[in-house]
Amino acid sequence: MTFSRAARRYTLGVLVIVYTFNFIDRQILAILLPAIRAEFGVDDWVLGFLAGSAFALFYATLGVPIALLGDRLNRRNLIAVAVAIWSGMTAISGVAGNIVYLTLARIGVGVGEAGFSPPAHSIISDLYPPKERSTAMGILTLGISLGIMLAYLAGGWVAQNIGWREAFYMVGIPGLLLALLVRFTLKEPQRGMSEGRADTGDRASITTVAQFLLKRRSFHHLAIGSGLASFNGYAVISFFPSFMARSHGMSIAEIGVYLGLIIGIAGGVGFAGGGYVADRAAKWGYKYSLWVVSVATLVAWVFLFPVYLLNNPYWVLVFFVVPTVFSNFYLATTFAQVQGMVGLRMRAVASALLLFLLNIIGLGFGPQVTGILSDALRDIAADESLRYSLMAVGLITTPWSAFHYYRAGRFIEDDLARADEGASCPAAS
Repeated sequence: MTFSRAARRYTLGVLVIVYTFNFIDRQILAILLPAIRAEFGVDDWVLGFLAGSAFALFYATLGVPIALLGDRLNRRNLIAVAVAIWSGMTAISGVAGNIVYLTLARIGVGVGEAGFSPPAHSIISDLYPPKERSTAMGILTLGISLGIMLAYLAGGWVAQNIGWREAFYMVGIPGLLLALLVRFTLKEPQRGMSEGRADTGDRASITTVAQFLLKRRSFHHLAIGSGLASFNGYAVISFFPSFMARSHGMSIAEIGVYLGLIIGIAGGVGFAGGGYVADRAAKWGYKYSLWVVSVATLVAWVFLFPVYLLNNPYWVLVFFVVPTVFSNFYLATTFAQVQGMVGLRMRAVASALLLFLLNIIGLGFGPQVTGILSDALRDIAADESLRYSLMAVGLITTPWSAFHYYRAGRFIEDDLARADEGASCPAAS
């Protein structure tokens, strides 16, 4: 099977739309947390568990066995089923009568969303060769910023003017139609098509892929570096709206507009621009792709100081633009390099294993630790506790992440050169 340029662009475009809905359904909770907190009367650690750990535990864990199916079965069909599940569970979130039922519904969203990224990364790797892959991954990750933007813009307005429950209905139900679009309009690409690599049909087990990756020193650093970047990122997108409400007295609707536009536009520049710059830097060697990420992460770190120390909310938002751009350079490049270092029938599982580590560290602990730290600081800092909790998380994790991307660059060339060793790994029984 061959894909025209138009067919490749259409496939990537639909996947961007799916990823947008993925993050709308995932992150609309962040803008709704103040209203949920007011109705159910829960502490920040409970909100952190709801926004992070409850979702991450199932999202990250189930992503690995689901990805194994992605390396064996039709990836398009798997994505269509995943979209239907997470969209339905998002709509069900709106009928939750207490925090326990809402948590169960959010777990269901995590179960569904576990089936998207690994097969989507695998499809893109078969459509775009290595020198274009970071750019394609960057375009895919535009769905993250678009999804958060729409979640904040729509969720903030609906929560303030109609109700937080209705916000879940409005974003969940259209996703069911999107599942049909995926199933009946996308085509499944031939594995290895973009690189001219032969698909032997061998299907490696999860253990085999894990052992293969553990022998790649660059993967160790990419996993830790992306996990730390994700730790801070999920803390911010989960609690920054609450920080602006508590410390700066902004309304939920106003927060939704400003943060929606900043994360949607500046975040999109970071995701797509980071992938593009990484591909340009790769002309001199793939290590430079990762060193670009390291430098960008340090730039983001510098601008966290005015974001959390200034008292004028509008200056805070102005400075927030810079870390929003540069802290998002890491994602597309990370996934592109991991896809390049494994065998063709390892790609979905490799992506899922990276997502497992990234989300356990980031989504599982980022919001949770931030919420616990905020509660611990409440006796000292009162309503400013969230300000100092977010600042502490960002100032520690960001330079730590930059260090690991620098180290990953030292080993990436050798690890990419050994990718075809994955084709000779023992197949799963």
